Amino acid sequence: MMDLTSKYLGLNLKNPLVVGSSSLTTSVAEIKKLEKLGAGAVVLKSIFEEEILNDAQNQLNEAKENSFIYDSYSETLDYLDLHVKEERLNAYIQLIKNAKKEVLIPVIASINCVSNAEWTSFAKKIEQAGADALELNISLNPTDLVIRDFEQTLKAIIQKVLSEVKIPVAVKINNGFTHLARTILDLSESGIAGLVLFNRAYTPDIDIQSMEAVQGRSFSTSDAYIESMRWIALLSDQTKCSLAASTGIHSSETIIKQILAGADAVQVVSALYQNGPEFLVELLIGVEKWMEEKGFSSLEQFKGKASHKKVGNPAVFERIQFMKHFAGIN
Repeated sequence: MMDLTSKYLGLNLKNPLVVGSSSLTTSVAEIKKLEKLGAGAVVLKSIFEEEILNDAQNQLNEAKENSFIYDSYSETLDYLDLHVKEERLNAYIQLIKNAKKEVLIPVIASINCVSNAEWTSFAKKIEQAGADALELNISLNPTDLVIRDFEQTLKAIIQKVLSEVKIPVAVKINNGFTHLARTILDLSESGIAGLVLFNRAYTPDIDIQSMEAVQGRSFSTSDAYIESMRWIALLSDQTKCSLAASTGIHSSETIIKQILAGADAVQVVSALYQNGPEFLVELLIGVEKWMEEKGFSSLEQFKGKASHKKVGNPAVFERIQFMKHFAGIN
C-alpha cells in the first residue's frame, strides 16, 4: 500500500490533497463527505474582514440616524458594534466546533484580510474553537494607485496574528511582488508555518456586443499550475516553512509535478466544482498508480526531486525570457 502521508504546517496529513477555501467547505456534511472521498485536509470558506466590519458599521449608521431611540452618548452603539461582529463570527466558530467533532482530518480556518485592524482578535476565538490551523488570505490589491509597502503590510498582519494564536498560521499571497523570491524567503522566516502560492486574482472580461465589463472565467485552467510550480521548485530548498501549491490543480499529473518541485501540499477547488467532489478519488488513484510505475512506496521518496538544487538543469527555472535558438524562433 502506498504511503501518501505528508506534513503540512506541522500537521500530519494522510495525503497532500487539501480542499481549498470555497463553498465546498461551508457545512459539516460537506466536510464529512470530502473526508470520506479522501481529502487530506480542508480549508474552510474564508470569513472576510471587511464583511464583518461593514455589517457592523451599517447597523451603527442606522442607529445614529434614529436619535430618538439611540442617544449619541448611549452605550447601545458600542453594544451593536460588538453584537454584530460577534454574531457573524459565532456562526463561523460553531462550524469549526461541529466539524472537529465529526472529522479526523485537519480543519483549517481562513480569514480574508486587507489590514491588521481589530479583526486580528478573532483569530484567538478561532483557535479556541479547535481549528487545527489558520490560513490568512491576504488580499493586497495590485491595482491600488496609492504607494504602499505591501511587504511591510503583510509582516504587520502576520506579527499581529501570531501574537494572538499558537496554532500554525499559513499565509496565501499573490505573485505581484516586485522581488517575489526575496519576499517569499523573508515571509518564510517571519514565524508562519506555511505559504500558499498563489492567490488567483478576479479576472474580468469585456463583452464586445454590449461593450461592457463582465465577469471573466470563474475557474482556474489546467495550465495555471505552472507559476506556483516554478517558484516552489526555485525556493522549496530554502524556505523555512511549508509550501502549498494553489490554482490549476486539475489532474494527478499536476499534483505529482508540484510534489516533485517540493510542495508539501496542494489545494484543489476548481477541479472539484467542475467534476464533483468524487474527483478526489480519481486524483489520488492517479498519484498512486504513477508511484507504483516508478517504484516509489512513499511521497517522501520523490518529494523535491525536481527542485532547483536537485534538477539537472536549474537554469530552466531561473530564465526569464526565451532564448531564440532554444525556443526555435528565428
